[in-house]
Amino acid sequence: MHLKNHETEWQTSELVKQLQSLKPFMWFNPNQKSGSSADETYFQQAELEEAAHRLERFSSFFKAAFPETIPLEGLIESPLVQLKGLQSELSLQYEAFPKSLWIKCDSELPISGSIKARGGFYEVLTHTEALALEAGILKINEDYSIFASDKFKHFFSQYTVAVGSTGNLGLSIGIISAVLGFTVNVHMSSDAKQWKKDLLRKYGANVYEYKDDYSAAVEAGRKLSDQDPKSYFVDDEHSKHLFLGYTVAAKRLQKQLEAEGVVVDSSHPLYVYLPCGVGGGPGGVAYGLKMIYGDLVHLYFAEPTHSPCMLLGLGTQTHEAHSVQEIGLDNKTLADGLAVGRASGMVSRLMTPILEGLYTVEDEQLLVELKDIYKIEGIKLEPSALAGLLGPILLSSKAECRAFLEHRGESQSFKDGTHIFWATGGHMVPSKDFEEWLK
Repeated sequence: MHLKNHETEWQTSELVKQLQSLKPFMWFNPNQKSGSSADETYFQQAELEEAAHRLERFSSFFKAAFPETIPLEGLIESPLVQLKGLQSELSLQYEAFPKSLWIKCDSELPISGSIKARGGFYEVLTHTEALALEAGILKINEDYSIFASDKFKHFFSQYTVAVGSTGNLGLSIGIISAVLGFTVNVHMSSDAKQWKKDLLRKYGANVYEYKDDYSAAVEAGRKLSDQDPKSYFVDDEHSKHLFLGYTVAAKRLQKQLEAEGVVVDSSHPLYVYLPCGVGGGPGGVAYGLKMIYGDLVHLYFAEPTHSPCMLLGLGTQTHEAHSVQEIGLDNKTLADGLAVGRASGMVSRLMTPILEGLYTVEDEQLLVELKDIYKIEGIKLEPSALAGLLGPILLSSKAECRAFLEHRGESQSFKDGTHIFWATGGHMVPSKDFEEWLK
């Protein structure tokens, strides 16, 4: 009886009614707690540090297998770029717009061109290292360029890596696994772009296509993988390794900010806006940043109005229990990487005490911003990557948002702070597709 009452309560909440209206809005998290960093009951600081060390160990492999990583010494990292032109333009439109706007260009991450290169590569490399150590063909202090050798590729060819994806995770998992020598099975939802499927097949991956959404592709992929004892399934909803791979971005961003002379303190806090699908990528980055900056960082997620799975789960505190389809939404969006109907329960719980807010955006607005940033800054992104840019616009233009900042005594520090929107993908988009978006 209690469960039934609970179901009725969440279904009739004001938040659910707002989501059902499909009107974009900003939601502020009433469960966010100040005075503490990220919850270490899930992950320890030492685990985050080990994730960074593991990626460093594989730097020689990246240089050997992917020559484009040589300039960065085999580091999978993206630029941090100040958007002076766009900031100036937006300041003319919105009086309260912040003075400092930056973009974290994960759209330009080497090899697969999206934020998924961080977690996706890390998970596959963790599995790869474990197999090699167990087989006795690797010592932890060896030069990891041997992973690019024919001997190692032949060894890994007896194993399979599988994943379910809306596009970018499948791309990153598929490319890295194929180059290492694995058999690769990528299960793609109906939202996945054709060019991503074509590129995966070019690398030799097996691509399974589904007429249903992300959850169906994941479920089918997991079932097929479970039938093969030598198959490893990458689970975007529950994976600890994926999450840890994403957290590595935080320490690297800290170094980039220091190199740019950007001060982060109570008068100049950090505001970071991250597009959110199932939650792993933005969740990992947010968790890592909270570990470093505590109350000096303010974190916001962005979702399409038709696919607000994290807002549904986190806002109702039902986490992964319900999908957006259950409240009558179709989970259809131009932002393919964000077309997810059910949030990661792990990430929803982790974000409950640290996320400041979450807002929804319309596809049409994503295209407006896509055009603006290309016209003003010459930066080419995919629609989902623009979701983050709407954060500082909403906070500086909407009366209820400005009232929230004023209530918290943040009006001035918001304007003086450093604002970063996370560009999650777009660098590899074919010109034909990009031109269609511009039209």
